Amino acid sequence: MGPVNSTNGPVTSADPAPSAPGRNLLALRGHNSALVLDLLRTSGEEGISRLELAERTGLTPQAVSKIVGRLRDEGLAVEAGRRASTGGKPRTVLRLAPGAGHAVGVHLDRDALVVVLMDLSGAVVAERGAPLDLGAGSAAVLAAVAREVESLTAVRESVLGVGVALPGPLDHRSGVLHQVTGFPEWDGFPLRDALAERLSLPVVVDKDTNAAALGLALARPSGAGSFAYLHLGTGLGAGLVLSGALYRGDRTGAGEFGHQVLQLDGAPCSCGNRGCIEALCLQAVAAGDPESAARVLGEGAANLVGLLDIDLVLLGGRTVAGAPQTFVRGVADVVRGRTPSVVEVPVRQAEGGERLVAEGAAQLVLAPLFGRANVAFPANRN
Repeated sequence: MGPVNSTNGPVTSADPAPSAPGRNLLALRGHNSALVLDLLRTSGEEGISRLELAERTGLTPQAVSKIVGRLRDEGLAVEAGRRASTGGKPRTVLRLAPGAGHAVGVHLDRDALVVVLMDLSGAVVAERGAPLDLGAGSAAVLAAVAREVESLTAVRESVLGVGVALPGPLDHRSGVLHQVTGFPEWDGFPLRDALAERLSLPVVVDKDTNAAALGLALARPSGAGSFAYLHLGTGLGAGLVLSGALYRGDRTGAGEFGHQVLQLDGAPCSCGNRGCIEALCLQAVAAGDPESAARVLGEGAANLVGLLDIDLVLLGGRTVAGAPQTFVRGVADVVRGRTPSVVEVPVRQAEGGERLVAEGAAQLVLAPLFGRANVAFPANRN
């Protein structure tokens, strides 16, 4: 298909990710703008010329000029100097204006709150943290979130929205929580709408593991591939990226990894079952035996590798951070022993530390702007 030369229309989470050249469908007009904006973002401080944008997107130079003109009018793109040309006059180079927009990322853990402010380039420009009791009730939790968010955004006029990540299950489309493990009082609570009303900002809600997986996928310059992010902190869950796309499942239920039953007569779990991976891992950690916890986690990771044919396992969460080498080595040993010798599936600690989930939550807001809501990567990007 040929490119779309019209440049009007908003970029939404429903727009396709920029994994192919500009498309000749009026319904996808926002796709071309997202494609150009994403190339401006990934070009960094060096910038990119209009001719290069046209070559990389498959759009006509005229269409690129219209899109760039609108982005400059909106303050999203700025000139970054000139570059020598192989013929003719020097080319004007353009780059993204990172400070033209910001997103807030909120990680609501069971006992802590982490909030970051991220600019359009993905850089964190401010952060805050505070203790939190997720069981204190909606009024107290919303007040705590509002206090931290308002403290970060008090002097900013370019806040696009707030991404909130917390333990599931939940419905990311409606922003309604379900039976959050260990906190049944949140079942049915419309967190997205309640927080949007409180903050007077757009709000997106997703599971903590999905947000983390999104951020990790966006940070992989060679493409997202297929990987599992296993988060072991006060609970245990997984974020899945399959063939370059974040996989949530039809009801945001994918990744409830911690409640696989490994031992029928095992330790009781807060979900009501016995012998769940989460319960067994946390039991071993509480007993001061991280090696056993790592082996249990490894059994679950090996199940995922065999079931989904993923090519990488990433580990994160505060419990992993407390003994990273023990968990990476222990999980890797089990995965290696359970997979064919011709298959090598690396196990690594995820980068990002305590901010990983909060940064991913901010990307819930920013990624659609660049056509990356589903984390697809251009096949022809250098």
